[in-house]
Amino acid sequence: MIAYLDNAATTRPFDSVKEIMMKTLEEDYGNPSSLHTKGVVAEQYVKEAKNIIASNLKVDAKEIVLTSGGTESNNMALIGGALANKRAGNHIITTKMEHASVHNPIIYLENNGFRVTYLNVDHNGHVKLDELLEAIDDDTILVSIMYVNNEIGAVQDIAEISKKIKEKKKDIIFHVDAIQAYGKYRIYPKKMGIDMLSVSGHKIHGPKGIGFLYIKDKIKVKPIIYGGEQQKGMRSGTENVPGIAGLGQAVKEIYTDHEEKIEKLYELKTYFINEVNKIEEVKVNGVDGISVKDTACHVVSVSFGGIRSEVLLHALAEKGVYVSAGSACSSNHPQLSGTLQAIGVAKDLLDSTLRFSFSVFTTREELDYALECLNEILPKLRKYRRH
Repeated sequence: MIAYLDNAATTRPFDSVKEIMMKTLEEDYGNPSSLHTKGVVAEQYVKEAKNIIASNLKVDAKEIVLTSGGTESNNMALIGGALANKRAGNHIITTKMEHASVHNPIIYLENNGFRVTYLNVDHNGHVKLDELLEAIDDDTILVSIMYVNNEIGAVQDIAEISKKIKEKKKDIIFHVDAIQAYGKYRIYPKKMGIDMLSVSGHKIHGPKGIGFLYIKDKIKVKPIIYGGEQQKGMRSGTENVPGIAGLGQAVKEIYTDHEEKIEKLYELKTYFINEVNKIEEVKVNGVDGISVKDTACHVVSVSFGGIRSEVLLHALAEKGVYVSAGSACSSNHPQLSGTLQAIGVAKDLLDSTLRFSFSVFTTREELDYALECLNEILPKLRKYRRH
C-alpha cells in the first residue's frame, strides 16, 4: 500500500486541472501576447484564471499578479515592496518561524541596509502581539507574517494582527504568506486588512510552477523581473498558460463544497493525533492546551524520542509511507528547524521530528497503514538508539 502524507510539500492535481492543462498544451497553445486568434484564445485562459482568483478573494482582477509560485510571490512582495517604499523607512518586521522563501529575501534586504526585527512566538507558534506592536516605530514600512506555518500548522489571527498594526501605524504594508492557508480557509484580503498575499498552485491540487501575488491597489511594489512588460510590467515574461489555466481550475475546485472538505481533514487529523499519541516517546507539536481546530487542518508535527528523523523517514518510505522531515524546500540542505527552535522543542527532539500532512485525497486507510508501520518500525529502530 502507498500512504502519501506529504501534502504540505505538494499535492496531486485534480483530474479537471490535468484536463484543462492538456487542452492548452495540445490545442490552445498560442502565446497570449500574440495578436492572432490562437494568441487571443490563450489570453482568455489568463483572464479567466485571474477572474476566478479575484472573485474568490473578493478583490479586483487587476490586483492579481501571476507568478511562478510561492517563492517568487514572496520575493516580489518583500524585495519589491521594501525597495519601492524605502524613502518612507527602512524597518521590516517578521517572525522567527517564517518559510525560507520569506526568511531569505529578508536576510537579503538586511544585508542591503534594511533593519529587521524577528519576533518570538509562543510554544504553539503564535505571534506575541504585544511584542509586535512594541517593535513598530516611525521607520517601519513592512510587516510579513505567515498565515499557517508549514511545519507545525500554527494559525495566526491575521485580521486581528492587521487591525492592531494599522491602529499603531496606518501606512504599514502588511504581507501575508498564505501558501499553506489558501484552500484551507476562506481569505478576503480587503476585509482582513491584508495588503499583499502570496499563494502557490501546487499546494491546492494545481500544477507546480504557478502561483499569484495579490497586491492591494495603490500599494507600491517594484518589479523584480524585467522584460516584455507582460502583466502591466509587474511580472514580465511569457505567461505560463497551462499552469495558469490549471491554477484557475484548482481554485474553483478546492473551494467547491469547501466546508465538507475541511471537516473531513479535521476528522483525519484528530484521529491521527489520538492514535499516534498512543505510541511511546511521542510528542505532537503545536497543540499544547489548544483545540485541534485552532490549528490548520492538514499538518501534524510529531517528535519521536531517540530516533533521527531522516532514519525514520527512509524506513517509512521503504514501506510506501511518504512524509517529510520539515519544509520540502529545505530538505536538500538539512539543518535544525528554526520553527521547532522558535516554539521551544527540546534539543534532543529537534532532529527527531517528522511532518505528516493530508489533503482531500487522504484516506483513513492511509493513516492506519502509516500508524501500523510506525508501530512496527519504531521498536526496531530504538534498539539502536543514540546514547
